[in-house]
Amino acid sequence: MQAIKRGDKMKKITVEQLVKRFSLEVLGGESALVNEIESEDLHRPGLELTGFFDFFPFERIHLLGKQEFSYIFSLCEEERRMRMREYIEQKPPCVIITRGQEGLENLALVCESEGVPLLRTTEKTTEFMGKLHTHLRKELAREMGVHGVCVNVFGVGILIRGTSGIGKSEVALELIKKGHRLISDDLVILKQIGPEALIATHNGNNRDFLALRGVGLVDITRLYGSGACQDETKVNMDLLLSPWDPDRYYDAMGVEKKTVQYIDTKVEHIEIPIRPGRDISTLIEVAAKNWRLEQNGYDALVEFNERLKDQW
Repeated sequence: MQAIKRGDKMKKITVEQLVKRFSLEVLGGESALVNEIESEDLHRPGLELTGFFDFFPFERIHLLGKQEFSYIFSLCEEERRMRMREYIEQKPPCVIITRGQEGLENLALVCESEGVPLLRTTEKTTEFMGKLHTHLRKELAREMGVHGVCVNVFGVGILIRGTSGIGKSEVALELIKKGHRLISDDLVILKQIGPEALIATHNGNNRDFLALRGVGLVDITRLYGSGACQDETKVNMDLLLSPWDPDRYYDAMGVEKKTVQYIDTKVEHIEIPIRPGRDISTLIEVAAKNWRLEQNGYDALVEFNERLKDQW
């Protein structure tokens, strides 16, 4: 197994970025929109509203839904004000009110004085939490940049690597012409989503573009249509293009299975030697189809060995 580490890092986003992304209404604490968010986990306060703060999740975004509002308004006004002030004084990164609920003008004043952004959305609590968690999971995921090209072939995410000038972009172009999709060229951003899922995407600037030596930069969407590109894909295979070495033995049976590690995720690794006359794009298509067969429990090598056993 080969491990590749190229500057993987943990990201942060600001509350202001969330406000823009989800069109949230700012009710108070606008000066604190620069607060940073580091955790993808969300929290709906329960015991905190009763005054118990021993395990207060300071790093999480807090949400107040219908259930929390029902409890808050069951309190007398004096106790409600006291509980809200004690709660906000713990300084969560921000508090989001769902369902467009109203009636907590005092909470807005407390948030303003304590520097805690108070935000509001009209969406239902569970639906908004799902969207927010998915967004945070991607935005805060550990990530790294890899020099290569990423394509989606028959629904299989393939990261193509190799030395500069070996033909990675040209192979990607051939695959695009065959109806497959480009994710990113030259710089591929890898994000670890969960313990085993690795997502590949572009950095924004290189979206839709392919750099071809001798031709220059080309816009794939304008040449082949919007369906020729996609924003991201799960990485299922790491493919290395290497110059053909006549003195080296290349496994044609697939006996030795190899993997490569990006951040904390292992990905199946294969190497394709380059020499005149080899149709690399077709080999990659076959590799993608073969990977899908293996995921469904079929292994050509096992089948071949079984046939040999039957002959004996």
